Amino acid sequence: MLIRPELPSDETAIHRVTEMAFADHSHSNHTEAEIVRALRADGDLTVSLVAEVGDDIAGHIAFSPVTIEGRHEHWFGLGPLAVLPALQNQGVGAGLVEPGLADLRARGAKGCAVLGDPGFYGRFGFKSVGALRYGALPVRLVQWIAFEGDAPSGELSYARAFDLAGPYGQPRR
Repeated sequence: MLIRPELPSDETAIHRVTEMAFADHSHSNHTEAEIVRALRADGDLTVSLVAEVGDDIAGHIAFSPVTIEGRHEHWFGLGPLAVLPALQNQGVGAGLVEPGLADLRARGAKGCAVLGDPGFYGRFGFKSVGALRYGALPVRLVQWIAFEGDAPSGELSYARAFDLAGPYGQPRR
């Protein structure tokens, strides 16, 4: 498996992988591929890495700016993280998270937030102590890792592209 930065020629494959990765997930509102496109179009796709298996793109991870209590303060959000269904639970996602976090650190980020499974993200150092919130989402799913400074506290907001998902991850009608 090769992890590398996204290239302009990867956009179609990233869109396909992201659609396929979330197609059968009940927690998804199936806007993830469009969110990645919108992040790219808005200039908010700070870190974008792909996983190649053989000659094919098998996974993608995106990091974009977030605000906490309306202030950016050099924090970023992880997501979407997408892996082809046939390769899920085989280390592709983990293989994307670690270099993505390293890239953020190298850029001088203070930390990263993620909404997701504590069992998966906890292995990378993400934690939740309830001080960081995202709307009505249970606080155990709102996780963070600080690279420097204090633990984050307050309401988390993602880049404008995530508005495609509707409020708090509910699909827009």
